[in-house]
Amino acid sequence: MANFLLPLLTTVSSRVKNNFSQKTRRTSAVQEQFLLSLLSAYQNTELGNAYKIGEIKTIDQFRSRIPVLPYSSYESYIERIANSEQNILTNDPVVYLNLTSGSTSKQKLIPVTKRFQNSLRQANLTSIGFLHEALKSQGRKFGKLLATNSVQLVGTTSGGIDYGTASVGVLRMGKFVYEQLFSHPYETLQPVDSLARHYLCLLFALGNPNLRGIGANFPMLVLRICNYLEIYTEDLIKDLETGTIALWLSLEPKVRALLEQQMLANPRRAKQLREIYKSNGILTPKLAWPDLSFVATARGGTSDFYFERFTTYFGDTPGFGAVYSSAEGTFSINHDLNTDGSILAIESGFFEFIPQDQWETEHPQTLLATEVKLGEFYRILVTNYSGFYRYDIGDVVEVVGFYEQAPLLVFRYRRGGLLSSTTEKTTEFHVTQVMQELQQKFSVLLEDFCITLSDETIPPAYLVNIELAPGETLEDYSGFLTAFDLLLQENNTSYAIKRPDTIPSPRLRVLARGSFAIVRQRQLLKGIPDSQLKFPHISSDRNFLSGLQVIQEIRID
Repeated sequence: MANFLLPLLTTVSSRVKNNFSQKTRRTSAVQEQFLLSLLSAYQNTELGNAYKIGEIKTIDQFRSRIPVLPYSSYESYIERIANSEQNILTNDPVVYLNLTSGSTSKQKLIPVTKRFQNSLRQANLTSIGFLHEALKSQGRKFGKLLATNSVQLVGTTSGGIDYGTASVGVLRMGKFVYEQLFSHPYETLQPVDSLARHYLCLLFALGNPNLRGIGANFPMLVLRICNYLEIYTEDLIKDLETGTIALWLSLEPKVRALLEQQMLANPRRAKQLREIYKSNGILTPKLAWPDLSFVATARGGTSDFYFERFTTYFGDTPGFGAVYSSAEGTFSINHDLNTDGSILAIESGFFEFIPQDQWETEHPQTLLATEVKLGEFYRILVTNYSGFYRYDIGDVVEVVGFYEQAPLLVFRYRRGGLLSSTTEKTTEFHVTQVMQELQQKFSVLLEDFCITLSDETIPPAYLVNIELAPGETLEDYSGFLTAFDLLLQENNTSYAIKRPDTIPSPRLRVLARGSFAIVRQRQLLKGIPDSQLKFPHISSDRNFLSGLQVIQEIRID
């Protein structure tokens, strides 16, 4: 059944992609139609009546009547929706509440209606269509995918509405489609324990030598899959050989019983993997699945830092960005392999762009999709079927080109995530560019890094906290730190201006192996779902890295 349905899925996705491509030739008209249709649908809601959106007939009227509002303006409405009140933000029933990750601010709840979910599904199908076409052009095949996202809900509101991460909602409501895509049973995504879930997904996927893709929300999480494969190679091969599931896994009895019924012994495949492991001393995804065609994960932001390590595990396997999305909606759709720029998702929302000279303005003047300029940075606003209007999620994007009339976007950083010793406003984008260059310049790979501020001087100094990847050494710590200082001056003009007279010299702190694993575990304990885990590479929180072992601290005059 699955062999029949997967080609059908690719056929449908190709048609959806072709339709989307044609619509990008008239981006303005498609965006206007989306907005006016949405306003017509929601005009008689409580918020719709408050803003009299039924009277709005043009985009200019929409922008002049409805202000850019923060989440706090919607919070009281969300509380009432959670208590099962109807017709508040949408006249469609709210079937789910997306929970934001909370990695950069407090967690928020975003209403999901079937119409909202359908718009996201359309974007995902479009993405699959582009991926299939791109792979075909390189002589690669689209096929089964390994993904380890959880399908566990966080909870249910007093009004009976389920809530959890956006990916959980997508997987649960699109269960039938994803059963065709995944190389492992849907039940492998049910365990609460993260290690158990990853182990089971790997175990079933290893039985399929023709796996074509690996996917995770963020590159760091792809590396975690690789790490688990490396650590538990022998256990996985043994279970595959005997058709068993390791007893030491923390696994719910019902889930174990369901999966044991589906787990079949595969001694031939186990023998093949054992020989590969013995020959190479390691089992990487590329060794386990030589015909691997793609790795799907987020691009932009700090992703490039992690991509430096992908070659070790994936060789020349191309990457694919899928969709740029969040709990609040889908913003753009990737259209090619190894490409950061993605096409504005013109059918998933109505989008506006705030230029940099308007960022501090209470009522900013926005640009439309066809008015943005190449190379410029913008805050992006979204209006969609969640019931939020002109919503600013805080993301800063760069326009890197155009696909027909639709802009190509790259996520750069989350606004608000800034680091300042004085007023220089260093972003994650700045420091990620610097650390990428440093890895290449000094021929070293880092496990991770985070720039923080010292707490004993005023103004504080930058603390460059690094953890070397396993097996890596850095000979010239002082040179590394000096180069960091100079490269940051090149990347952040404000830092360069203030650095000689105001900002103290930075310091390099080399952390013990496993330090950032400890920090990530702390984040999970705070309630951040493991599939949504994003690691901040700058932090003004003086306690963010507290208690970690500093092997060495280096200063420059």
